[in-house]
Amino acid sequence: MVWAVTSANHHTTKRNPVPYHRREAAIERFSLQNGLRSLVIGVTDTPPTDDFADVTIKAIEAGTDDQVQLDPANTVVACSTPEVAKLYEQLGYQVIDVEPPGEPRPWDVLLMIAEGNDGWRDLADPSTVDVFDRYALDAHIRRCVNDPVVGDDGGLTTTRDYKTYADAFETAADRKWLQIKDFVRPGRILDIGCATGATLQLIDADPRFHESDLIGVEVARHLYAECVHKKEQGLFHNPNVYFYQRNMLGSAVFPPRSIDTTLTLALTHEIWSYADGSRPATVQRFADAVYAHTAPGGVWVNSDVCGPAEPERPVVLALDDSDGANPDDVTELEALHDPAAYVAGLSTRARFFQFAHDFRRNAKVPFAYAERAGKLVLRLADAMDFLTRKDYVDNWLSETHEQFCGLNFAGWSAVAEQAGFSIDPASKPWRNDWVITHRIAPVAAITTATGDPIDWPDTHQLLIARR
Repeated sequence: MVWAVTSANHHTTKRNPVPYHRREAAIERFSLQNGLRSLVIGVTDTPPTDDFADVTIKAIEAGTDDQVQLDPANTVVACSTPEVAKLYEQLGYQVIDVEPPGEPRPWDVLLMIAEGNDGWRDLADPSTVDVFDRYALDAHIRRCVNDPVVGDDGGLTTTRDYKTYADAFETAADRKWLQIKDFVRPGRILDIGCATGATLQLIDADPRFHESDLIGVEVARHLYAECVHKKEQGLFHNPNVYFYQRNMLGSAVFPPRSIDTTLTLALTHEIWSYADGSRPATVQRFADAVYAHTAPGGVWVNSDVCGPAEPERPVVLALDDSDGANPDDVTELEALHDPAAYVAGLSTRARFFQFAHDFRRNAKVPFAYAERAGKLVLRLADAMDFLTRKDYVDNWLSETHEQFCGLNFAGWSAVAEQAGFSIDPASKPWRNDWVITHRIAPVAAITTATGDPIDWPDTHQLLIARR
């Protein structure tokens, strides 16, 4: 009997939360107890395709070094998904159903586990129950399926281009490390939202930390896979490097007072943006969790974007309309083949209206503005949310889920202090003058209602919080 385990490269997604090797273990145990001679073959997840059945057959051939050749003459297919069964029938295979009508299907059982309904144990084979109990897979499923942040395929948004994000994190790692390296305390060093592990590589190369434990936590499956790949390729010299794919908001990952340094680089605005329910309550819960796992004398280093000191200040925003197209109305970008190309072709002013449309529905923020004599009147924080994001055309739909200016430096400091941290005097808000000079000032200007120029506000923060 050949078992094709599809989406074998998934292990923390809502669709397939259980890792392939655990599924394989359950199948092998079931086979042994029932006298079956089985082959278990993992099939990498594929986008929806009418060739799915053919792809699976070829994956089985490749997974057995072409020793197993399946065809309609020697194979009967057992399948629980009617749509997939039809694809095999079109190839000439005889297909038998594996779930009686009216009985719970595999997805139903998964949802029972996610809901904490122990009735799933009566539906699953005892061998599966045994494997799930030994490896606490029921708790793992509940955490994955009920996660308010992670999507069906293990990412934050379905529109995010992780190749672009990975390249950006790699490029920025050296600059960020120079900013934070003097505040990192040896011991157990945790990088939450570690992306591709680039910062941990720089820590690994620093002799001060050669006896430290380096721990990376990344929620996005695509980025976590890159971290694991780097470790497998020997890019870390320290043997004590560990990676977790986990949402830190889901549950405590590390014991109390066990971490000496926690790094959050370009992360906290995402926690604010993807909050389940109250955004202030969510970021406070995160800070409380960081404080709980921080050892006495330990430090939390938070380097991220932030809002201006006076977020509610009304400003008049003038935008260039000569640097691109100016359509009469906004566009539903999801319907376009190439949204990035469309946004890139808009003028700065036209991008503002497109941003307002997408930001309101994706980030679920008011983003109020008024037009006056061809200029825009709005909150300073809203103006900066647009200006700091207007050039992110490659990931426009994903970026418009995020609010950079939800809290300013004082707000983030208050969150850390409420958790119990003391703010180090080295902490500060700062302005990315390169972005202002090269990206914003050439196409935008902000003034008061009476036309007086306003200095560009802070765009980033370095927050050093000590326990």
